[in-house]
Amino acid sequence: MDEIGLITQLLEIGSPIAAAIVAFYFVYLTIKFILAGVTSSVTGMGNTIKRLDHRVFTMTNQLIHIDVKVSQALGLKPDYDRLARSELRDKRKD
Repeated sequence: MDEIGLITQLLEIGSPIAAAIVAFYFVYLTIKFILAGVTSSVTGMGNTIKRLDHRVFTMTNQLIHIDVKVSQALGLKPDYDRLARSELRDKRKD
């Protein structure tokens, strides 16, 4: 009788524990799947931002180059102080 009672208690206690472990694993897989999608999206946006930052830097340099050429074509002295200030403003603050 004692052995049967022990087996019954193990089945009564073990079933909820097994169900909790299975439920935890399901929640873990769901969160892992969601975070994998979010991580890839964030990585894609980061790459896009880097490309846009590079384009802005290139355009800034091209505008400065055009400004100097137009100034020279019109016989004006390029404003080197303004160009130096723009270089200082381009430095990142982060």
